Amino acid sequence: MSLKEKLIRRDKYIWELPEGTIEGQKVPVILYLSDLLFEQLEEDAIRQAANAATLPGVQKAIYVMPDVHVGYGFPVGGVMATHTKTGIISPGSIGYDINCGVRLIATNLKAVDIVPRIKEIMNEVLRNVPAGVGSTSEIKLSKSQMKEVLVRGAGWAIDYGFGFPEDLQHIEGFGALPNADPDKASNEAYARGSDELGTVGSGNHFVEIQAVEAIYDEDAAQKLGIWEGQVVIMVHSGSRGFGHQVCTDYLRVALKVRDKYKIKLPDPQLACMPFSSPEGQDYFKAMNAAANYAFANRQILGFKTANTVRKFLGISWEEFGYRLIYDHAHNIGKVEKHRVNGQEVEVVVHRKGATRAFPPHNPEVPPAYRDIGQPVIIPGDMGRASFLLVGQPKSMEMSFGSACHGAGRVMSRRQAKKFVKEVGLEKVIGNLVVVARGKGTIMEEIPQAYKDVTEVVRVIDELGIAKAVAKLKPLGTLKG
Repeated sequence: MSLKEKLIRRDKYIWELPEGTIEGQKVPVILYLSDLLFEQLEEDAIRQAANAATLPGVQKAIYVMPDVHVGYGFPVGGVMATHTKTGIISPGSIGYDINCGVRLIATNLKAVDIVPRIKEIMNEVLRNVPAGVGSTSEIKLSKSQMKEVLVRGAGWAIDYGFGFPEDLQHIEGFGALPNADPDKASNEAYARGSDELGTVGSGNHFVEIQAVEAIYDEDAAQKLGIWEGQVVIMVHSGSRGFGHQVCTDYLRVALKVRDKYKIKLPDPQLACMPFSSPEGQDYFKAMNAAANYAFANRQILGFKTANTVRKFLGISWEEFGYRLIYDHAHNIGKVEKHRVNGQEVEVVVHRKGATRAFPPHNPEVPPAYRDIGQPVIIPGDMGRASFLLVGQPKSMEMSFGSACHGAGRVMSRRQAKKFVKEVGLEKVIGNLVVVARGKGTIMEEIPQAYKDVTEVVRVIDELGIAKAVAKLKPLGTLKG
């Protein structure tokens, strides 16, 4: 019998793989899926979540978001919390693209005024914003400058003219996570990151100009500064080669020390170290440094995109109305306190393809949004829609304060390219204006390669994990 056949339906959108289903499984796996998303669920994704449930110090449950798909060792869309004293930290369960995340910028612009010129605007963005495999930036960093970025994050970028001081009030961790130690990253990581700051990268990363198509919660929308017909800018990128190298380096370390710490691994891709060990702490400090690089990267990308559009339109910043709504991570490990079996426990929450969704009045929600909850930005696939939500109280009991991060793939990149060759790119992307330095990424990232983000968001909204506020329609997309 497959693991999928062993899942027990607990409620309309809640499925459970009980603890002990596989050997050594310490906690249940809880999956949040509609009937349609259950049909798309991969057996290997369940196996990866169950494997993670065997790791030392894992707490309460492994939670699986509705955008789940197979990842490296741990499923994308997975949330795992491990005890800070008795548990581990797992680089593969955080991900290679450390602090891959999303930024949403509000403007005063109206979509009706932008649509006739969107192709020209996107070509201008393509000229000014580096994107694609191996793309490099005009910002060339010495090692000492890199160290500043790794500690100061978005604040460094603002000091160099990419944004405004008030932006920091609307970024997770105020744009710079503590416990970052640049000396815990390798020379290879420095070499890879020295000329990539301010670049989009490839894969599913993008810069998109969007229109607010629908408002679902007027009060929350007003407090977020969102209105129907408004133009917004979304940036999806991460820590580029620097973060990838940090993950690579510490996966090697974890595999070397597994015997030292007597860690039994069901899958080498789940290689891990005790969080409190020297190796675990070294990785945690390097990971935070990579996260700060990503915050600086999105700060630069968002500002450069906004400035490009502003200059193209020939308007002032006041007329443009630039205002950062929020920026958050979705590949990260955070030390947080959560209730487990009636007691408050300090844990390392591994969010891999999952987003914080803290509720109203949580002290880690920025003061501007504390009465409505943390903004949760869910980018969809290229061509359909993205969503803006706010975290709700149920997230703390149901998912360690976490929501989904996107749509989730249903086609491999190879399958997507084959589909485009059979159907034709024009039919696949419709009226959306897409610019890129090569067609390869566009073909890999077609809408049909992803689950329906509307269905994914509906599950999160109806479960009460996060509340839908607005639907955002893509007008033009820059792909790597």
